[in-house]
Parts: sequence; structure tokens; C-alpha cells
Amino acid sequence: MSAPGPRRWWALAAMVASLLVLGFDMTILNVALPTMAEQLGATTGEQQWMADGYVVVFAALMLPAGLVGDRFGRRRMLVTGLGIFLAGSVLGALAGDVTTVIAARAAMGVGAAFVMPLGMAVVPSLFSAEERAKAVGIVTAASALGLPLGPVVGGWLLDHFWWGSVFVVNIPMVAIGITACLFLLPETRDPASPRVGALATALTAGGLGTLIYGIIEAPVRGWTDPVVLAALATGAALITVLVVREKRSARPMLDLALLADRPFLLNTLTVTLAMFVLAGLMFVLPPYLQAVLGNDALGTGLRILPMMGGLVVAAKGSGPLAERFGARAVIVAGLVVLAFAGFLGSRITVGGGYGFTAVWLSVAGLGFGFSMVPAMTAAIDALPPDRAGSGSGLLTTVRQVGSAVGIALIGSLLAAVYENRLPADAPEAAGDSVVAAHLLGDPALTAAADAAYVRGMGVVLLVCGIAALVTALLAAALLPKPRKALVPGAPDVAPAAADARQ
Repeated sequence: MSAPGPRRWWALAAMVASLLVLGFDMTILNVALPTMAEQLGATTGEQQWMADGYVVVFAALMLPAGLVGDRFGRRRMLVTGLGIFLAGSVLGALAGDVTTVIAARAAMGVGAAFVMPLGMAVVPSLFSAEERAKAVGIVTAASALGLPLGPVVGGWLLDHFWWGSVFVVNIPMVAIGITACLFLLPETRDPASPRVGALATALTAGGLGTLIYGIIEAPVRGWTDPVVLAALATGAALITVLVVREKRSARPMLDLALLADRPFLLNTLTVTLAMFVLAGLMFVLPPYLQAVLGNDALGTGLRILPMMGGLVVAAKGSGPLAERFGARAVIVAGLVVLAFAGFLGSRITVGGGYGFTAVWLSVAGLGFGFSMVPAMTAAIDALPPDRAGSGSGLLTTVRQVGSAVGIALIGSLLAAVYENRLPADAPEAAGDSVVAAHLLGDPALTAAADAAYVRGMGVVLLVCGIAALVTALLAAALLPKPRKALVPGAPDVAPAAADARQ
């Protein structure tokens, strides 16, 4: 049942503010790391942990967090998660050493693990089937827009305040979210949901945490590094044990039956591919804009805005188009547009300037919005109301893993092409990154590093385009026809689920 009057839209606005914070906290620290490393004396490894501690904990705890919300109350757990995130932000703002910053980021990851899946899960309780597609589109756009917003917000804050301001900015927005949850959100729960078992939770958190840590570390250490191999093997083993155990359980914490639902599975994979490409782009763009084109931190963030513009336009228009033509057609079209953006961007050259980049970034934003928003809507709509929290947790976890895999694989590919294209006599330090090459102060080496990085970026964008095109073909062939599954709000989407909502 939807919430009465305009309260539901105010509640959604507060959730959007909270989800934006969660999104840009994944990237906001990147522009602050050089300053923090200088003032706190952080090593390269410690900088990596300051950035990745949030992402690893976030992804590792989302599945059990969604189930806890199903069982004990989604509003209650949302407020709890926002409170933990707020405490972590305060701790980070007051930190005076590296260990405290890492602890603060980990605490923020714990809070975010509750907020992200449960923020998605409360949408069905606020909106009717007719409004749900629009609401999910807004929430999806907010969670995606946070990634490119991070460098913009972080760059502006660093230009005006000290590095702790990247934590302070969270406080007022999260406080608004807590207030809105307390006064505007109805409480929903499923008392019959499976218990949150300690062993299953440990296997989930440990497996996903070590797996994602290995994926994140791979571009830095190398895929054959013993630490990376051990993390990947441990993560895979723990997840295998979890899957085997849950299959034998009468009331599993990890509901693998959700993945047997074809609309949910295929739309989840579509969202994951989109996040794979988006996270990869957010990894390769800042060095290009900052080192190759010579922009500062704020200028770099501002030059990512065309992608945000395209995403906003697509997020607003995807709902009406899905209602008219079916979500499958919109998803496939969005993936084709995303593929075109990748192919267009792969033609990038050192002397091409920013204008060409702005064009393909805008096209990429349209592709992200038209593929990701209707896919998220269809996946959420396919969930039974009593499993909204755990299902949203599964969806968000897979999406987060897609982001980590995208950064790792795209980072490894970029590094391989970049190092291969450098002159044979280039100093070893130049192979670390294009930024490091610039710091050596050799004009000839700088020009060679720029050319090598742009070449690697072109290869990465070509691979992203191919991946998007392959996914578009699979979506066109395998997603159910609009009449049967993917028109948001249609009465024959899922008769049992529709009956359950009434």
C-alpha cells in the first residue's frame, strides 16, 4: 500500500539524499588522498586501505543487512545504518592518524550496507505499482550519480577547506535522512523471514570481503601476486561453502531461488554490466582529465558532468518509454547506446581535446540511464514483497561486485597497455602511472606517457563497448517479452506478486 499524500515523495527525496552520499563516498576520497598522504604520512598501501576499506565492508555485509531489515523492520534498520554511517563520518572528520581514518571508513561501510539495499526495499511500501517505476528510476539514478559526483564534491571541498571536509559533508545529509525515516517512512517487516545465522553471515562477509579485496588489489599488485591469489582462492572457497550450505537449508539466508527467476536474474546481470562499465570509466577518466589534459581536482570533477547530464535525462525518460514499448526494448536500446559510446570513445587521441570527450561521455550517460533504470525497476518488481530486503541486498551486492570487477579488470588492462607502450628506456617509476611519469619532469617522457595512457584508455573503451553490445544481444534474446514480464506496473507482470501486494 502506498503512503498517503505527498509524504511519500518527501520520504523519497530524503532517501535520494542519503543514497547520493553513499555513492559519492565511494569516489570522493580519491581526490583527497594526495593531501591526506602528505599530512598523515600514509604509505601507498595505507592510502589503498583508506579508499577501499569502505567498499570492501560495504559489499561484504549487504546480504545479511538486507535480511536483518526484512526480519526486524526496514525503517528501524535504515535508521540504524544511517546512524552508524553518521558516526563513522564524525570519526573520520576528527581523525588525526591513518588507523583512525581506516576505522572510520570501515564503519561507514557497515552503515552503507544497511542503507543501500533497504533504501531500495522500502520503495514498494511507499508507492503503488503505477508510480513504482518512476520511484525506482529516481533511486537508481541517485545511487549511480553519486559516483561521478564524488570527484566534483571532493575537488570543491579541497579547494576551500581541509581534507576532513570530505567527511563533514556527509553529516547534514545523513541527519536529514534519519529524520525523514523516523517521521515519513512506514515500518515494514517479514517476521517469517529466515534467521540471520552467525555462520552464514560470517561466510557471506568473509567470502565476499576477501574476494573483493583480491579483485581490488589485483591491478596494484598483479594477478599472480601471492596475496591476490590467496584472497581470491579464500573468497571463492568460502562462497562455495556458503552456497552448498544454503542449498541444504530449509530456510536459507541466501535465497538462491531468487536467481532462478529469469526476469530477476537477467535484469540483475544487466545492471551489473552497466555498473562494470561505469566503475571502469570512473577509474580511467580522472588520470586522463587531470594528467593528460592538465585540469585540477575540481576541474576534473566538473568535466565528468556531461555523463551525469545524460544519465539524468535517461532516468527521467526511461519510465514512460518502458510503459509504451516495454522494458526489454528500452534496456536493449540503452545497452546499444552504451556500446556506441564505448566505440566512439575508443577513437580518443592525445590532441583531441575535451570537446570530443564531452560528447561520448554524454552518450554514455544516456546508455547507462536507459539500460540501468528499467532493469533495476524490473528486478525490484519481480521480488515478492516479503523478500524485498534480502532480494534488494542480493541485487545490490551483485551490482557492487560488478563495480569491483570492473575496476580490477579494466585497471589491469589499462596498466598492461600503458606499460607496453612506454619507451623501453623509460624510468621504472614512470610505469606506475601517467601521474608518476608527469612528476619526473621530462617533457619527452611526459609526451610518451600521455600517448601510452590514451592508447590504453582507447582499448579499455573498445572492450567496454563490446561487452555492452554482447549484453544487448543476450538481453534481446533472453529477456521475457513485454506482455509477460517487463512493463512496470502491468497486471500480468507477476500475478502472484501482484495479488500479494493487494
